[in-house]
Amino acid sequence: MTVKDDVAAALRGVADPLRQGAGDAAGDIVTSGRAAGIVVKADGSVGLVLSVDGLDRTAAERLQASVEAVVNRVPGVTAARIILTADRASAPAATARPVATTVPGIRKIVAVASGKGGVGKSTVAANLAIALARAGNSVGLLDADIYGPSVPTLLGISGRARIDDGKLQPVAVHGIKALSMGMMTDPTKAVIWRGPMASSAMLQMVEKADWGALDVLVIDLPPGTGDIQLTMAQKLKPDGAVIVSTPQDLALIDARRAVAMFAEVGVPVLGVVENMSGYVCPHCGEASDPFGHGGAEAEALAMGVPFLGRIPLDIALRRSSDAGAPATGANAAVFAAVAAAVGGRVGL
Repeated sequence: MTVKDDVAAALRGVADPLRQGAGDAAGDIVTSGRAAGIVVKADGSVGLVLSVDGLDRTAAERLQASVEAVVNRVPGVTAARIILTADRASAPAATARPVATTVPGIRKIVAVASGKGGVGKSTVAANLAIALARAGNSVGLLDADIYGPSVPTLLGISGRARIDDGKLQPVAVHGIKALSMGMMTDPTKAVIWRGPMASSAMLQMVEKADWGALDVLVIDLPPGTGDIQLTMAQKLKPDGAVIVSTPQDLALIDARRAVAMFAEVGVPVLGVVENMSGYVCPHCGEASDPFGHGGAEAEALAMGVPFLGRIPLDIALRRSSDAGAPATGANAAVFAAVAAAVGGRVGL
């Protein structure tokens, strides 16, 4: 048995407070669905989502303490990270897969993720959103990287987000609507929050913002497989995730973890994008591969997920990103192809 199996088995020994004495088969928190999204990291830390719906504060705190104690007693576990959630009112279900019922007006949600930082995930997310808009969709872009927001720079947004009638107002730019923690905080100061606070901020930027009617909301996730990713999967039910990686082995190892995490929480992986794939010298025209070539495509094939395309290591893309402008020329064509593949897989 794996550590994850041991954790699940231990949690089955914790009774669901609302089913105690009910005598039914769903008396524990795993069977009843109150505990879900168990993820075990390489360092032995365990993350899971614990619903406290229907419980008062005392009962919720008591249940959280019980879960933490039970998980920490499992051999091989170094720490327990519990994300508390509560159900919200639901919107009518769609005829196909359930939509993000907490966000009326948004047809589809696509997450852009990476196993590690520094692979160009935010650049891909921003240009994917713009490419989807250029294809005729109404698109929103949420920068959910609370600690290191990049979207304001990538889109050339310098002002603060406004609040009208109690709702955050996304900024209209380059044909999309965008919102980021970087539009609400001092860019020279660090956001020093614990995981649950960051997760709550992410949910509020989705649910409390005036997005209007969107065909798709693209969510630029922080790197890794932590609290924000688990909360997003549990509460927003995205239609799929795009994984961004460079071709190098170190990035591919973390990309595998990201794919595995989304599989664990029931989010379809729409495909893998290989970023920084190949470099052509603008002076001599010689092609080289500083980070390798084809590694992400081979890894996607090995994992059984689609390969969405390669984005070159191009100084033109770096310059446009730093200037807050979308990709142009050949780079724009690459993003258009990725957007077409993503749109086709989620039914846009």
